Amino acid sequence: METFLIIVIAVLGLVAFAQIVRVFELSSDLKGKEDSNDVNEKDNNIQGILMGIFGILLVGGFTWMWIGYDKVLLPVSASEHGVEIDNLMWISMAVIIAVFFITQPILFGFTMKFRGIKNRKAVYMEHNNKLEFIWTIVPAVVLACLIIYGLTTWSDVMNPANETEEPMVIEVYAQQFKWTARYAGDDNALGYANVRMIEGVNSLGVDVNDVNSLDDVITSELHLPVGKPVLLKFRSQDVIHSAYLPHFRVQMNCVPGTNTQFQFTPSVTTVDIRKEQKVIDKVARINEIRAEKGEDTYEYDYFLLCNKICGSAHYNMQMKIVVETQEEYEQWMSEQKTFADAL
Repeated sequence: METFLIIVIAVLGLVAFAQIVRVFELSSDLKGKEDSNDVNEKDNNIQGILMGIFGILLVGGFTWMWIGYDKVLLPVSASEHGVEIDNLMWISMAVIIAVFFITQPILFGFTMKFRGIKNRKAVYMEHNNKLEFIWTIVPAVVLACLIIYGLTTWSDVMNPANETEEPMVIEVYAQQFKWTARYAGDDNALGYANVRMIEGVNSLGVDVNDVNSLDDVITSELHLPVGKPVLLKFRSQDVIHSAYLPHFRVQMNCVPGTNTQFQFTPSVTTVDIRKEQKVIDKVARINEIRAEKGEDTYEYDYFLLCNKICGSAHYNMQMKIVVETQEEYEQWMSEQKTFADAL
């Protein structure tokens, strides 16, 4: 009831304010004063100048943010296909930014230059075929080229035709609010799994009667050998998640009841990415902040994140990824238990 009364009072207050404004307008008319709503040349000049200043601030602010935020962008791609993704993004951004720097000064410049001035009349132009051609055909051609380039890149990424080596198969299992990896083992074939088979320690619902399941390896951390193609197969237990590996330029939805997949080849080890100057500078800035708060030092790592808002702990749904040499990977794998041993 209290909330209702507050709303009623607020509405009545707005009505009263509108009536007071209306009374002032009527009293001005009766006294023969100039209507405050009439626009004069002084108003046009002020608005024109303000629009010009706003345009300068807009372009300047964009430039400042672009330079300032460059240091927080992702470092070089850590996968082979990621180079193509980055090229596509930077070409698209170059076109967008070029158009921005062309159109915005024109927009605000015209607004300021052609503001209302006494005794100056606007030119009436019914139609101009040349202008229509330019602003229709040119954007259409540019967009068509970008779309074709994007589709070609996406097709190459999703259908790697030049891979001569069989990819290593790993299942990435999503659930609120954690990730679990299941390696296919020596036979490189994942055993059958279904959420209806989840019971006890078998938290992934792996079929214990499937012979391909026995050598599967279940881990809470994802280790990948550098230079070896990897086929990630995604499965979700509860809601839609989105497997996001930003350093590898990989993202794929994990949909309950449906299997999705993404293949890529890691190209930069965790040790090597930490030597990138951009990464070194970022880690230094983070550790400076953490030192002020008395927190432990931070070490740069690859991570698998969830890019869907999947619930209250969505922000904390992540899994560490380690890219290492083949020898280091084999050493780590030899320390892991198979599904059969874990039962």
